[in-house]
Amino acid sequence: MPRGHYQNQPTGYRAFIPESMPPDPSVILDSEMIDLLSRADRILGRLDGMTLTLPNPDMFVFMYVRKEAVLSSQIEGTQASLIDVLEYENDIQGAKNPKDLEEVVNYISAMNTGLERLQHLPLSLRLIKEIHLALMRGVRGNEKSPGEFRTSQNWIGPPGCSLAKATHVPPPPHEMMIALGDWEKFLHNDKIHMPMLLKVGIAHAQFETIHPFLDGNGRIGRLLITFLLCEAKIMKWPSLCISHFFKEYKSEYYTRLQDTRDKGEWEGWLKFFLRGVSEVAQEATRTASRILQVREDTQKLISGRLTRASAGNAMALLSKLFYQPVVSVQQVSEIIDMTYATANYLVSDLEQIGVLKEITGGGRNRKYSFDPYLELFADERVETEPSVGTPSKVSG
Repeated sequence: MPRGHYQNQPTGYRAFIPESMPPDPSVILDSEMIDLLSRADRILGRLDGMTLTLPNPDMFVFMYVRKEAVLSSQIEGTQASLIDVLEYENDIQGAKNPKDLEEVVNYISAMNTGLERLQHLPLSLRLIKEIHLALMRGVRGNEKSPGEFRTSQNWIGPPGCSLAKATHVPPPPHEMMIALGDWEKFLHNDKIHMPMLLKVGIAHAQFETIHPFLDGNGRIGRLLITFLLCEAKIMKWPSLCISHFFKEYKSEYYTRLQDTRDKGEWEGWLKFFLRGVSEVAQEATRTASRILQVREDTQKLISGRLTRASAGNAMALLSKLFYQPVVSVQQVSEIIDMTYATANYLVSDLEQIGVLKEITGGGRNRKYSFDPYLELFADERVETEPSVGTPSKVSG
């Protein structure tokens, strides 16, 4: 049965008014749900433990924040890749699709803003508005009241559809503010006893149902997953790229969210969400392990293939490439504090042994990527441990 009701509006459409949180009746913790919860908790713990083994976890987090930003933005139709973002951050003038890239960079800024503010504030409606302002400042949708909850009706549906044909019509502004207040209380109500991962999944779905902004709701909702996990100390670092899973199963993601409204199918949504958490956490754990291997293999390659003088400079550069995996010769000369000519020779040596790869097609202002490292963050198909059921693959 629905967990809310449809309310006729004066202008002839119906809006969905969600029930208060937590769901009533309570979410059913059957054996499948318990198994999925256990797996997700275990794999998240393994991810945090594996991240601790890295020489500097920040280099891992740096890339994962960017990967999450790219994939979450792609769900909304943004055309930008991880390598595009890295190039853009290095050289704004040479960027392709600058409008799309500005949106992704804003997502990174919103992530960093939220994580920094959570050191001093609880996750709240006030903080969510600050994060939304960082997300929308100066990009498409900037005219739609960034940093402010909407005061008019919005809706979700195919491009060009009307309110009457919308897939989902969120609550009108007055009801929206009531629902938001209830949602905020749900986040911090210590008397609600449920596993934190279920609470995070419910909070994300309810936020998407309320849809409190005129634009950017999907990206804010996915950011909230990371913020809630970090605030609850389930994760120490924002290294869960949940948008990878949501993008892989985009159609099912939207269907599961809609089913919580129309059918009260919280269990189906939460099982889907927990599978996603497990899969992306497991992939991130493997990536962290591979980073250590890439570091070791690259050091051996440099030591075995370059002269002693060149190897010393290459080792100094290598430590920086994990944070800045796209560089120009000029940037290399600045990083290592050497002449442009010497940096050019070093880049050429590293290109010959496969550490760097030229990515701009020759000519002037060439850029090079630390390819063995960037390959670890490609949008690969997620492999998983055996689990209780899997979502059906839907392309798109």
